[in-house]
Amino acid sequence: MKEQESLDAMCRVGCIGLVSFGIIALGGCGSIEVALGLRMRLDKVPVTALSASLSPGPALSPGKSGRLVITATTTDGKQFVTVGPGHGKVLFDSITFTATVAKVNKKGVVSLPADPRLSEAVVPQIQILVIGHPDVVADLDIPVRYDVAFTAKFSGSAGSRGFDGSNGLDGSSGSNGSIDLTNPSAGGSGTNGSDGGDGGNGGDGQPGENVHVWVTLKSGDHPLLQVRAAGSKHEKLFLVDPNGGTLAVNADGGPGGAGGSGGRGGSGGSGGSGFPAGLSGQDGRNGSDGHAGSDGAAGTITVSVDPAAQPFLGTLHLSNKSGGRPGPAPEIRVEPVPPIW
Repeated sequence: MKEQESLDAMCRVGCIGLVSFGIIALGGCGSIEVALGLRMRLDKVPVTALSASLSPGPALSPGKSGRLVITATTTDGKQFVTVGPGHGKVLFDSITFTATVAKVNKKGVVSLPADPRLSEAVVPQIQILVIGHPDVVADLDIPVRYDVAFTAKFSGSAGSRGFDGSNGLDGSSGSNGSIDLTNPSAGGSGTNGSDGGDGGNGGDGQPGENVHVWVTLKSGDHPLLQVRAAGSKHEKLFLVDPNGGTLAVNADGGPGGAGGSGGRGGSGGSGGSGFPAGLSGQDGRNGSDGHAGSDGAAGTITVSVDPAAQPFLGTLHLSNKSGGRPGPAPEIRVEPVPPIW
C-alpha cells in the first residue's frame, strides 16, 4: 500500500512538473504518466492472456461495489497489473468492459444495483477486452451475497449551521501631540473598536420518517428474508441472509445545526504620543455564539412480520431517536405477509 501511495505521489508531482513546462499536449495526465514511465498502456504490449479478480471480493451484495484487479500476461511470460488495488502500472483506459447486471466505470469500479430483484437468481458477469488485442478476452463472474449489514435510511436531515458573526472594526489611533517640554501638547485618544456581530442560530433538524417494514421468508435450500421498507418519501427492498446478515432501519430525527461563532470585537485604537499621551480606545465586545438548532423528532417504525419469518426478527436493528432520546417504541405485528415480489 505504501509503495502504491508513493507511486501515486510521484505521478502527481510528475504531472505538475510537465504541465509547468507546457507538455500538456500529450493528452492528459495519464499520457504524461506514461511518458514518465510511471504508468503504461497495453496496446503496444504483446498480450496473450488476461486474468481478473475483484477487490475486496470475490462477491458483492446489492448496492455495493468493488474494484477490478486485472493481470495481463505477455508472450515472454511477463505480467502487468492494473493500477489501484492491484498496485500495478496499467491504466484502465487500456481495457474495455461489457457487463451484465453489474456496471463498470472507467476506473474499474464494479457496482451492483441496490434493488435485489435485478441480481436475484442470476450471476452478474463482466467481459474484459484489451484495446489493440481483440482476440484476448477474459470473463469474470460476480457472485451475489446477502450475509452483510444492510441499512435502510429514513432519518431526517441535519439542520444547517448558523452563520458566523462578522468581526468588529479596529479603532483608529489617536493623533500625536508634542513631547517638547517647552511647547507640550496632548496626544489624541484612540477610538473604540466596534463590537463583533452575533453568530446566527443553527437550523432545526428534520424529523425522521414514519416507516412500515414488511418481512417474509423466501423458502428454499438457503432461506432468505424478503424485506420491504417504506417511508413517506421513498421505499427500499432487501434480500437478507439471516445467517450472518442484518438490516438496520433508521428513522432518527436529524441533529440540530450548530450555532455560528460570534465575531471578534475590534481592537481599540492606540493613543497618540504627546504630553500627556492620549488614551487608547476600548476593545469592542465579542459577539455571542448562536444557539444550536433543535433536534428533529424521531419517526415511528411499524414491522409486519410473517409467522415463518418471526424467528429471524433479531436480524432487524431498529432505531428511532431524537437527539439520543428514544422515540415511540417500534410496533411489531406478527401477521401473514405474502411474497413481496
